[in-house]
Amino acid sequence: MAERPLTLMAVHAHPDDEATSTGGVLARYAAEGVTTVLVTCTDGRCGDGPGGVKPGEEGHDPAAVVAMRQAELEASCATLNVTHLETLGYADSGMMGWPTNDLPGAFWTTPVSEAAARLAELIRRYQPDVIVTYDENGFYGHPDHIQAHRITMAAVEQTDVPAKVYWTTVPRTAFAEFGRIMKELGVEWAEPDAATEPGPQLGLPDDEITTWVDTSKYGAQKFDALATHASQTENIFFLQLGQERFTELMGVETFVRVRDRTGAPTPEDDLFAGLR
Repeated sequence: MAERPLTLMAVHAHPDDEATSTGGVLARYAAEGVTTVLVTCTDGRCGDGPGGVKPGEEGHDPAAVVAMRQAELEASCATLNVTHLETLGYADSGMMGWPTNDLPGAFWTTPVSEAAARLAELIRRYQPDVIVTYDENGFYGHPDHIQAHRITMAAVEQTDVPAKVYWTTVPRTAFAEFGRIMKELGVEWAEPDAATEPGPQLGLPDDEITTWVDTSKYGAQKFDALATHASQTENIFFLQLGQERFTELMGVETFVRVRDRTGAPTPEDDLFAGLR
């Protein structure tokens, strides 16, 4: 019998999250013959509607936004050659403090045990060798990202399946480069300042990042995947960079390894180090 292919599972909160932080690894590992599984936890209803209309504004139709973002998600998966897309279908909770946080069916108010049990079922089905999700702050404090982290780690404990688990992150040095490019484009940008801004800092010092994956060969796919989500105005800036500058800025994806059975030394340049 043929050996089972290696499998990567990425657990994300919303349609488009897969492209920004893991589009490169999804494309790269698919090209290398790895089975890729994307789990998207929410329906994205708190995103922008057609024409950039925001939630709560006149003309924002959550049901229409859900349908639009599902189509965009499927197009992104096709662009990245994702093998399997699974959607949990919870209602997008919106940003922290929004009234939508507490609506019935919102992901943020769903018991962790309930959502983790559904994710655990998918983990048992696909048997991923590697799982990628967010850190405990959801990278920047979004409730759905935090909840995705919580249910992923709970499901990992229930199943004991993956050999390696990673959290996405960004090196702090990258913020300086991002700021430089923003200023070149005439956009005001203030680099996050730990001394003046409360709460967890974004990203990590370079020496705390365990895993640096070069995805620059797949920059065009990552750019095109993000472009499928062009209805969301926060993505417009990245698309305005153009493919070449976008790849220069986002051609390495970085992670913190938080679970490992392989003993592979760090820093590493491959999520599957020690597995092949």
